[in-house]
Amino acid sequence: MVDSTRSRLGWTVPVVCVAVLAGCGSTVPGRPVSSALPTVTRQVSAELPTLLPDPAQFPARYPAVVLPQQAVAQAAGDLDGMGRGAAVQPSRCVPPRQDFGPDRTAMAVGTDDATRASLTVELARTDEPLASLRARLAQCGSVRVTRAGAATTVWTELDAPPPVDADDAVALRRTVRPEAGGAGLIQSMRTLVAQLDDVRISVTYMSFDDGEPDMAALDTLFSTAVRKVREG
Repeated sequence: MVDSTRSRLGWTVPVVCVAVLAGCGSTVPGRPVSSALPTVTRQVSAELPTLLPDPAQFPARYPAVVLPQQAVAQAAGDLDGMGRGAAVQPSRCVPPRQDFGPDRTAMAVGTDDATRASLTVELARTDEPLASLRARLAQCGSVRVTRAGAATTVWTELDAPPPVDADDAVALRRTVRPEAGGAGLIQSMRTLVAQLDDVRISVTYMSFDDGEPDMAALDTLFSTAVRKVREG
């Protein structure tokens, strides 16, 4: 489940169920992804934290907070089901190493207290074109992830890309299902991704029930996030 929990450091952030953070597992069919795609050379000059949507720009049902830098790496692992230090099979589906420095990754998260669903905006600098991510996801529909003795299966399905004024865009559905545990530990996610130069913009709706995702809120926040990066 998603809840707002105060850490020992004194800030409040949405925290994903410990069982999910502890480990995940899945199996991914397919062939290795080609590395022949060009790298991104153009850069957005503004610092990433300044490009995040303000908490007031989140949909009203999702009061938001900008994550402190020390919380960003853990939150990123929640979104792809593959936290740092996890064993991933097939190994070709391990995502590229991500830099979580202050101007390399930034996040803001809003949580609906009634449903415990969350909306997360992640901005990350990368020299990888979005086409590389699309190709990797297409080959990694099912991945087994193991961490700290717990295993989950991460299922990913590509959707039609969203219409957006960006260099490229991707949409995906993702489910993280523990091999042991109740239905309430299953993460369901819808993610919209766009790229502008070296900044990748990901907006994710996450829930722990079978209800319909709040696509209107997701679409609105995604448009806001892309526009803010584009306008600098």
